[in-house]
Amino acid sequence: MFEKAIIGSRRYWIWILALLAVMGAGLFAYLRQLDYGLGITGLSRDVTWGLYIAQFTFLVGIAASAVMVVLPYYLHDYKAFGRITILGEFLAISAVTMCMLFIFVDMGQPMRILNVLLYPTPGSMMFWDMVSLLGYLLLNAVIALVTLGSERKSVPPPGWIKPVILISIPWAISIHTVTAFLYNGLPGRSFWLTAILAPRFLASAFAAGPALLILLCLAMRRLTRFDAGKEPIQKLALIVTYAMIINVFFVLMELFTVFYSRIPEHMEHFEYLFLGLNGNASLVPWMWTSTMLAVISVILLVVPRTRKAEKILAPTCVLIFLSLWIDKGIGLIVGGFVPSPLGAVTGYAPTLPEIAIVLGIWAAGFLMVTVFYKITLSVRETLAG
Repeated sequence: MFEKAIIGSRRYWIWILALLAVMGAGLFAYLRQLDYGLGITGLSRDVTWGLYIAQFTFLVGIAASAVMVVLPYYLHDYKAFGRITILGEFLAISAVTMCMLFIFVDMGQPMRILNVLLYPTPGSMMFWDMVSLLGYLLLNAVIALVTLGSERKSVPPPGWIKPVILISIPWAISIHTVTAFLYNGLPGRSFWLTAILAPRFLASAFAAGPALLILLCLAMRRLTRFDAGKEPIQKLALIVTYAMIINVFFVLMELFTVFYSRIPEHMEHFEYLFLGLNGNASLVPWMWTSTMLAVISVILLVVPRTRKAEKILAPTCVLIFLSLWIDKGIGLIVGGFVPSPLGAVTGYAPTLPEIAIVLGIWAAGFLMVTVFYKITLSVRETLAG
């Protein structure tokens, strides 16, 4: 089955080589970081988590969003998602792998990872985060391989896989909830000290993940003979619409609570992100861009005419993905560290090696998605032929 990944057109191999080139640049930058240490990054004593952990947080949501196609298909027997469910599971596998890679590079020295395994601490959220991510990766790998293998042999999946699939549904919710608890467990960081952080994470995940899946389906329709169909894409668009509205609502609730209560240390994080603080306004353009993209995308999704037009839906999904990536992939993490509990405003800007490593891991994720989807489509084309 895996041999189908090495058979492809010239365009396929150009794409693969381009991804490998970006991965190579990322690996080179990582080797420099390994030799020099985390001093090569823009991190500091006051901002100890930056672009690496921000990408981890965003991608946990992408991984968890697979439940948005798995749940309707397996629990509610919604047949329209039958052709894309396995694509969602492969996307989850790729996203979880990227999450682990981002934790790996953020540790600085690989041996530090072993501390979590050799000295497990059940009272630590880091321990449970590792358990939830590894478990979710294993569940999705088993489900995807078994269901694709059965599809290849034109036989129904074995009965024992159904309980595994059912377990994966609450597990998907747990991975992003545990991630939110990582931040909730730091009481000195008032920006993250909110009970709706986990619901916010889930709402944004259920918007960004399906939006990416829509884009991948539309890209495959254009580049291959695979067509997910109009109905599942529109259902995904509806899921994205509700999730995005709920996400915006949660953000507005945060803003009301913080600014109506007038607690200075809670207000200052939002002021830093949206207005700038003590002359440091590096994130202000990013956050307002994210806000504008969110508003525009919600309007385009709420109006049925624009949501149903796939020529408009595709760029709308791009706007959603970018808006949420800025919000979670930049603002959420850095905004939690600045200002510090002592009121210090320390700027953070990722360095070129840091950006190269991040791009390298993203390229690795896209390579995994490409190979997985190539195998899946090749199996289906063989069966159809």
